[in-house]
Amino acid sequence: MVRSRVPIPAGLILAQALGLAACGASAPAPRGPPPPPAVQVVEASPPHGEGAVTATGALRRRREMALSFRIPGVITRLGVDEGDTVRRGQVLATLDPAAVDARLRQAAADLDRARRDAERFSRLVERGAISRQQAEAQNTQVADAQAAYDAAAFDRRWAALAAPANGVVLVRQAQAGEVVQPGQTVVILADDDSPLVLRAPISDRDIGRVRIGGGARVRLDSLPGEVLTGTVTRIGQQAGPQNGAVEIEITLPTRLGLRSGLIARAEIDALPEAGGAAAGLSRVPAETILEATGERAFVMRFDPSTGLARRTPVRFGGFDGDDALVGGLPPGARLITAGAGYVSDGERVSVVDPTRLPGDGAASRR
Repeated sequence: MVRSRVPIPAGLILAQALGLAACGASAPAPRGPPPPPAVQVVEASPPHGEGAVTATGALRRRREMALSFRIPGVITRLGVDEGDTVRRGQVLATLDPAAVDARLRQAAADLDRARRDAERFSRLVERGAISRQQAEAQNTQVADAQAAYDAAAFDRRWAALAAPANGVVLVRQAQAGEVVQPGQTVVILADDDSPLVLRAPISDRDIGRVRIGGGARVRLDSLPGEVLTGTVTRIGQQAGPQNGAVEIEITLPTRLGLRSGLIARAEIDALPEAGGAAAGLSRVPAETILEATGERAFVMRFDPSTGLARRTPVRFGGFDGDDALVGGLPPGARLITAGAGYVSDGERVSVVDPTRLPGDGAASRR
């Protein structure tokens, strides 16, 4: 059967074309995959009881001397200032000698009079005018006067304050014209012949792992990029009353640029713990723990090579303040903290740098 073709008007064809175009314009554009959830990560610390013990303290000369006068007086001259280099025997300060000279003259006069009386009593004893006991008593007075004279002469030598060693003036605590008392510190001197040491407090938890002769690596902000090798030479025998910390001393090699008072950080080779609940456990923020039952817990670990979150079982050692103690993590493990409860095992995540504010390019894939 032959079908006849019916011609279609051109206007109808144009209307249909415009309708199709309008439909195409209003159709929604295809959407891409949603962005991965943003999380924050932290690197687990080395297992407790392994590695090094860290400490921060100040550099000091082993021999730092607080110099003072033995007698009271007025300082007439103070010829050094902080930072000055001095030599052994150099006079640093002097007192007004008027008072001590007067005492020395008085002691000399008393001694001379006691000696003359002793000679006179000796002649009287020979003539029987006085008893021998009276003469012996006068001899005792001579001995007392001699001791007083020797003390006054000794004090006269202390009217000048001399450096007992070659060194550097660290602190000057007095000025010329001031009245000072016996034992009042005038200057603090560091002995250049003594080694430079780092004195730092160690917590009571770690002090048992530090030993005499152990090595230490010391870093200072004044020597960027340089590591000094030191040795533990002293461990204190008394804990501080405030925090229970024990001070240790690390001897450092002689080097230019090191000064007393500089702050330094040390990594001290430590002995492993003999045992205990914390042995072999890493310290992580408590918010990394998703769930814990007995000695078993789970954390969400971030894999930087794939950008995926991995649910990882760990050995749970309990909480310690704001931290949790866990075992079984590989070295350098990065754990998800903020956002861990909102991601699934194997899900791709985006790491956010918490040190930046939102909107300044903080979100970044690592």
